Amino acid sequence: MIAIPEGVTVDINGFDVMVKGPKGSVTKRLAGKVAIEKEGNNVVVTGSEKKKALVGTVSSLINSMIRGVTEGYLKQLKVLYSHFPVTLEVKGKSVVIKNFIGEKYPRKAKISGDETKVEVKGQDVKVSGPDKEAVGQTVANMKSALKIRKKDRRVFQDGIYEVIE
Repeated sequence: MIAIPEGVTVDINGFDVMVKGPKGSVTKRLAGKVAIEKEGNNVVVTGSEKKKALVGTVSSLINSMIRGVTEGYLKQLKVLYSHFPVTLEVKGKSVVIKNFIGEKYPRKAKISGDETKVEVKGQDVKVSGPDKEAVGQTVANMKSALKIRKKDRRVFQDGIYEVIE
């Protein structure tokens, strides 16, 4: 049983769950082998004894959706370089990385999700949004775009790294 906080609405249409709150909205299609129902101010996920793990997974996903629309998710990153100054720009639904290891052509990373925001201030990058998966995928896309190929990783340590607080 998952409690729905004030200011948050949950709509269940078959296996599609839509959660709206002050920070935005998140929609997901969840597994079809469990029953998802809204009873009053709670969401109840039920299934057979064999589906206990799936019930826990679906409950956790709905909890993450509720947390995302109330608090939001934030990842802080830092761009590090040694010789060539790297610049990042947000253009539409992609992040353009210029002058990485002195390369002539810019690299691009896709921004996942509709409500995911990327803010760039110098070397600091903030990725935020209500959908935990979209924020994580955007960070992974940026890390993948800045992967160094055909050079020694121990020497060329340029890239983007998560800031751990």
